[in-house]
Amino acid sequence: MIYSRNWALKLTVCIFILSATTIVNAQTLKGNVTDTEGTALENVGIFNQTSGQHSHTNLSGAFSLTSTSVNDSVYFSNLGFKTFILVVNQDHLTNGINISLEESSINLEQVVVVSKVDAMSRIVNVDVQNDPVKSSQEILRKVPGLLIGQHAGGGKAEQIFLRGFDIDHGTDVAISVDGMPVNMVSHAHGQGYADLHFVIPETIDNVNFGKGPYYADKGDFNTAGFVDLSLKKSVDKSMVSYEAGQFNTNRFVGLFNILENGKSSAYVASEVYLTDGPFDSPQNFNRLNILGRYNYKDIGKEELTITASHFQSKWDASGQIPQRAIDQNIIGRFGAIDDTEGGQTSRTNIMLNHTKFLGEDQFLKTRAFVSKYDFELFSNFTFFLEDPINGDQIRQYEDRTIMGAETVFEQIDIAVGTDDRFKYSAGIGLRNDNVDDVTLEHTLNRKTVLEQYAFGDVDETNMYGFVDGEYKTGNWTFNPSVRFDYFNFDYENKLSEVYDNKSESKAIVSPKLNTIYAVNKDWQLFLKTGLGFHSNDARVVTANEGRDILPRAYGVDLGTIIKPVDKLVLNATLWGLLLDQEFVYVGDAGIVEPSGKTRRVGVEVGARYQMLDWLYLYSDVNYTYARSTEEADDEDYIPLAPDFTAVGGLSFSDIGDFSGNLNYRYLGDRAANEDNSIVAEGYFVTDLNLNYHIKNWTVGVIVENLFDTEWNETQFATESRLFNETASVEEIHLTPGTPFYLRGKVSVSF
Repeated sequence: MIYSRNWALKLTVCIFILSATTIVNAQTLKGNVTDTEGTALENVGIFNQTSGQHSHTNLSGAFSLTSTSVNDSVYFSNLGFKTFILVVNQDHLTNGINISLEESSINLEQVVVVSKVDAMSRIVNVDVQNDPVKSSQEILRKVPGLLIGQHAGGGKAEQIFLRGFDIDHGTDVAISVDGMPVNMVSHAHGQGYADLHFVIPETIDNVNFGKGPYYADKGDFNTAGFVDLSLKKSVDKSMVSYEAGQFNTNRFVGLFNILENGKSSAYVASEVYLTDGPFDSPQNFNRLNILGRYNYKDIGKEELTITASHFQSKWDASGQIPQRAIDQNIIGRFGAIDDTEGGQTSRTNIMLNHTKFLGEDQFLKTRAFVSKYDFELFSNFTFFLEDPINGDQIRQYEDRTIMGAETVFEQIDIAVGTDDRFKYSAGIGLRNDNVDDVTLEHTLNRKTVLEQYAFGDVDETNMYGFVDGEYKTGNWTFNPSVRFDYFNFDYENKLSEVYDNKSESKAIVSPKLNTIYAVNKDWQLFLKTGLGFHSNDARVVTANEGRDILPRAYGVDLGTIIKPVDKLVLNATLWGLLLDQEFVYVGDAGIVEPSGKTRRVGVEVGARYQMLDWLYLYSDVNYTYARSTEEADDEDYIPLAPDFTAVGGLSFSDIGDFSGNLNYRYLGDRAANEDNSIVAEGYFVTDLNLNYHIKNWTVGVIVENLFDTEWNETQFATESRLFNETASVEEIHLTPGTPFYLRGKVSVSF
């Protein structure tokens, strides 16, 4: 018995000593990360190779990493900087540490794939940095699986394809710039209209995106996904660039650093773009952009960014042409049936983004914006179907003011027990769209109004709130969240002889749950689930007395991101998305059409490979099965829904003074109508960009459609009638894709 008591005592002492040792050894490492000039670095990936714990720096560059012991190896990784490896000693644990990262060329070795719900966004920014955006059309193409098409002279918002959606101009993807929404609700040309042409490509810092309805801070239109462009807060050097090429193309860009004084910096940017395009009837396209940005940052206290920009554009267009007109040699591929199409638009924005540091782990983020926008578009899709004498040209017009604000409180790094961590954010916001004189009318040669189909004012308000949590325990990260949205729709019909104003309102709750398992710093498994929605046009809502105002979207993603070696990243996702009944306002015809319930399931795979220090390759392949769930078999195709897409390319740099990119995009054949009797032909197009650097000068060549492929950029199954026809025909109507297009570019930085 004495022996037993001694044994028990010794065991108790051993357990106490081990526990004490663990308590002493397993501590929290805290510190700050900056660049070599002392500027705080946000979102630096931090990973403890020994314990598997991971973290990121906050807005002030501060971090904390739990379960850290003496002699642990801790990695600090951030795009554009050399990865720093810290071997922890007791002084680090006791007094904290300041890490200074050295700048380096962008490569995949700097990527850590764990713990982020939108981890692919950080990885794809390697693509963006290796192949900077060269035109406004390329901005959205940086999102894997997203393709676009232009079909109205270059000035109209692009048609978007993503995850088996023909999104039109933005119905099912939420697009924003530094948090300011781009999608226009109840727009004259259709719900969700998203025109990004007010963004100067050279001012883009990175492209943030997420697929599916899984993000609490994203609301309306976030069904297939979201895209948020972040603009540069400052520029290191001023730059002037001039570009000239085929089709009377001229483009001037200037970025000018006008203030760099301690905590403050400011720059202005401008762009002028002129082109006639490849069409037989010149586009006479012109676009002017100007932007000014001021940033004030007092590390550990506050940061303020004020942005003002103005954009205006005007163009002529050849529109969509019927295939039979080409086949019968009535016109060529770049001809027109009605070359009086075209339009003009402008947008003026003022944005304010402010972050207040309330404490070591607390932040208050506030943003506000005001936009003044106008839009006028002349189109003719059916030619002489409705009016065999004057033709079917229509005019769409609106004058809009958008105002909004959002405030988000963030509490990060809350200790839960010894090793677990919790953080959360909670936000409230509002947006109001006041749209005057929303017009749809029948016109002749842009001059004469023959008939008014619709004319009224829209007033639409969205108020919302959300709570987003993140709990880390061991290798697991759980991200539960919920969002609440309230909408009020108001439409006054000004064609009525008496006062005719209708109003409807609706609220919706959208819960979400994302789960991530980090096998190690180079391997993430994830399961994302959530509910989302997109609002319907105010004219639809009031016309249908409030039925089906906010159709639901139900999404699930199961996938992985893995970095098997330092220079290779692979990703794969299985996903599904169900959409409830929705009513869609067809702005081109002034009617309401139900689209029914839909189901989409798909698989996405991608690879990024830093083959050599100077050679970077990437590719993304997507397959989607998209069908209506309320139609009979073989009549349930979703028109223009892409089923197979692929994008990819290679980038090279530092080959002497040369750098460049070779990219491709592929869109497979797809059904253009519900029974697949009309097929929209696919395409494979390749672009090339070469640059030669001489000190602070860069001379470049840009080639779109390198192999001069004959392709159709946009296609629709449309019923139309030509002037000499006695009966209408339904067939493919297309906008031809750009042929071989050569431009030269010279820029200088100073």
